[in-house]
Amino acid sequence: MLTKIDPSPKPHDQLASYLSADMDAVGALIAERMASEHAPRIPEVTAHLVGAGGKRLRPMLTLAAARMCGYAGPYHVHLAATVEFIHTATLLHDDVVDESAQRRGRPTANLLWDNQSSVLVGDYLFARSFQLMTEPGSMRVMKILSNAAATIAEGEVLQLTAAQNLATDESIYLQVVRGKTAALFSAATEVGGVIADAPEDQIKALFDFGDALGIAFQIVDDLLDYRGTDATGKNIGDDFRERKLTLPVIKAVAQADAEERAFWQLTIEKGHQEDGDLDHALALLNKHGTLDATEADARAWSDKAKSALDALPDHEVKTMLAGIADYVVSRIS
Repeated sequence: MLTKIDPSPKPHDQLASYLSADMDAVGALIAERMASEHAPRIPEVTAHLVGAGGKRLRPMLTLAAARMCGYAGPYHVHLAATVEFIHTATLLHDDVVDESAQRRGRPTANLLWDNQSSVLVGDYLFARSFQLMTEPGSMRVMKILSNAAATIAEGEVLQLTAAQNLATDESIYLQVVRGKTAALFSAATEVGGVIADAPEDQIKALFDFGDALGIAFQIVDDLLDYRGTDATGKNIGDDFRERKLTLPVIKAVAQADAEERAFWQLTIEKGHQEDGDLDHALALLNKHGTLDATEADARAWSDKAKSALDALPDHEVKTMLAGIADYVVSRIS
């Protein structure tokens, strides 16, 4: 049987191909800066996570923004590597906090080594990111990226207190998402415009694009936990089993009667889960239409991201970025 070949590459693959030379330079800089003369475990742990693949979407956004705004210097590569180091550091820390055993289909670093190694190597990568962000010599760039790092940490801590509390509403959820996910997307795009010395309206548009794209990305990720397939790489119900109060459940709790609220209190707040509880949770989500409502929210944020691009100059990269906004929500289908 002949394998059917999709003739149209995905938008992020198109962007990666367009930026291939810059992405190669980012990869080389990452390899150089994750080295350690005295602590060989640092490159071992980092290489394990970096080698697991991943689309490197965030550093691509920095390169794309700089290219679209006409930047011709070398420092967009440093900023893209900075963004990737921050992202990788957060992944190492997240896997410890979540007690994860797999990421991108491979055992996590904390499983292969230990929690101490994951936390400390994550700290090292954060430190490396701060070294890198100083090299372009822009105080504004440093402020944007350092603020993003602080916002990410704040978002993760907020999630700890909100994730299993039925009082968590959509505004708090959005605050968490803006912290732990969208902050790095918006910083990645914004610094690309800043390093290119773009007009302020374009820099604002790049921030708005990254913010909306990051929110759409996380909402889709949370939705796929209840509506995913093998193709999406998501195990149905992981968030439910880990008692994470994500948007589909928040919407269901808001519409719950007394009996349904008691179910959510038992399974999410108290963590008493039995066989069949996931099926019952899915039935409640479908009863109240919260999966469809969550999808509608994700598509609205994707549309907002595309609208932000209107203020940016016509460029083939702009078309690719609009395609990425569409692709993020196409994972639902």
